[in-house]
Amino acid sequence: MTTTMTNLAARAAGASKIYGSGDTEVRALDDVTVAFERGRFSAIMGPSGSGKSTLMHCLAGLDDLTSGSVYIGDTELGSLSENDLTLLRRTSVGFVFQAFNLIPTLTARENMVLPMTLAGTKPDEAWVDQIVTTVNLADRMDHRPSELSGGQQQRVAVARALASQPDIIFADEPTGNLDSRSGAEILNFMRNAVDDLGQTIVMVTHDPVAAAYSDRVVVLADGKIVDEILEPTADTVFDKLKALGD
Repeated sequence: MTTTMTNLAARAAGASKIYGSGDTEVRALDDVTVAFERGRFSAIMGPSGSGKSTLMHCLAGLDDLTSGSVYIGDTELGSLSENDLTLLRRTSVGFVFQAFNLIPTLTARENMVLPMTLAGTKPDEAWVDQIVTTVNLADRMDHRPSELSGGQQQRVAVARALASQPDIIFADEPTGNLDSRSGAEILNFMRNAVDDLGQTIVMVTHDPVAAAYSDRVVVLADGKIVDEILEPTADTVFDKLKALGD
């Protein structure tokens, strides 16, 4: 498959992130160059401390690089003012975290459209209704988070990430707080969001079973990309991580 720059939802070029200096220096990312295509479900994996969450946070504009560049589409994040970066994150990027990050006083629907409410834009009601149907939460939209199970809360969180039709969604251990059944529901929904709704998702996970839902796994170790797995299975991912000592 030929990849063009216009087909890339996000990329990093020579990305390095260094914490501390001298004897206490930690090189969380070490000259990483990687690209993520539109309309695909990608996973980032690696042993603890490999830099996978740092890479995602820098790609998403939640953290800045020490050197190198990151892009969302054609926009180089390092060139943006703080206000423009905030606007880009609000309009072009969706986020799903291990902690559901729902507002307890808002209903599921209010939580779902919150990014657009904050941006002062109106949601596309037909799109929102399609997502609500897809996540199978139509009868829960008026419930507050405390009235929902963990799996339902995370479905609301994923729906929130999708609702503004962002260019890319970053998911950081999205099934980490869920049991296996609820986790499978979330992963199936994310897979369907890519296949049926044309979304682009990049997920950090430590779970080979979760990674097997993706189209491609990027493997990090010691801040560097050491491998990638196309059409991953739980077994191929597990074997690769085992070889790295995770």
